[in-house]
Amino acid sequence: MTTPETPGAPGDPAAGGGGGPAEAPPEPRQLPELIRTKRDGGRLTEADIGGFVRAVVDRSAQDAQIGAMLMAIRLQGMDLEETSALTQALAKSGQQLEWPEAWHQQLVDKHSTGGVGDKVSLVLAPALAACGCKVPMISGRGLGHTGGTLDKLESIPGFSVLQSPEQMQALLEGVGCCIVGQSEQLVPADGILYAARDVTATVDSLPLITASILSKKAVEGLSALVVDVKFGEAAVFPSQEQARELARALVGVGAGLGLRVAAALTAMDNPLGRNVGHTLEVEEALLCLDGLGPPDLRDLVTRLGTVERIRALALARVLHELGAGRSRAGQPLRHGVGAELLVTVGQRLRRGTPWLRVHLDQPALGGPQRRALQGALVLSGREPFVAPSPFAELVLPPPAAH
Repeated sequence: MTTPETPGAPGDPAAGGGGGPAEAPPEPRQLPELIRTKRDGGRLTEADIGGFVRAVVDRSAQDAQIGAMLMAIRLQGMDLEETSALTQALAKSGQQLEWPEAWHQQLVDKHSTGGVGDKVSLVLAPALAACGCKVPMISGRGLGHTGGTLDKLESIPGFSVLQSPEQMQALLEGVGCCIVGQSEQLVPADGILYAARDVTATVDSLPLITASILSKKAVEGLSALVVDVKFGEAAVFPSQEQARELARALVGVGAGLGLRVAAALTAMDNPLGRNVGHTLEVEEALLCLDGLGPPDLRDLVTRLGTVERIRALALARVLHELGAGRSRAGQPLRHGVGAELLVTVGQRLRRGTPWLRVHLDQPALGGPQRRALQGALVLSGREPFVAPSPFAELVLPPPAAH
């Protein structure tokens, strides 16, 4: 007596088809083999790098193995594809941040490779927020001899740099910016590697720097990023050529991730500003926000904001609300309502520079209208540029038939 066969899909080996056994995916390589490959100058695949990062996060990688891999990368380097794969693996090790649709053109950030007395982030983030931007800055701690932005902020009694994604959104809604650290939710793999680099003499690895910076920025959903790449005696890279190489890697890998990145090269032979040290630097940053403070700090901050775009629709909607347009047929218009643009696309702005003059015949703008107008100004870290002509194409009628 025979038992009836269970029907299956054609070619399914379990159903007795003729397709043959399916090819099993290759076994993931073990960490010692990955370390040996990179130590000897070989390439790591995307799967190799993903496996290493997963082992870092789930703590199956020993500290000695993490240190050995970091040193192998430091000595042998990584090509652009490996660096991009490492960046993406670090970014995917935690939660991706999501923001309201209306914010997408306002989300900007800045990062510095670190320098003595570098407190630019403490000034620039609130300055950009005051210009209508949203700045969800995920920052780092000190590496080597450079002070970290998070370390400076923690010198303020009661200040917490650990914020959940929900708390970050509330902060951006309320004040327009926040500066937070990595956590178990946000790029946790980078937090582990970042701390390990500081004690394994691998701080100055170009691919590790690139992946660390961009992984934090990739989860932020930015429309533009400016990176301040330091060079000089007190910088991670002493020569301008080394700094330029890092800048190119940041721009290139960022483009592959869909990030618009601009990199500014700045000298770090002298301390930035007059104060060095966590509490003193916070005090100097507050002075700068009040329009005071040392000129070199003010100059560097103002050199990192350019008018990228002025959102015409947002401007028109506010003017429509103020009476320049009709909500119903026959409604009278307020002919005097309008706005003057005091800046042009491509122009560099300094803090406090007025960019718009609104003409209206009522007492004052409402809070939502003011915020909507601020949101119409889109800034970036690009060098000043000449705005392209609005002319795009000329469509002509076909030649007349003879």
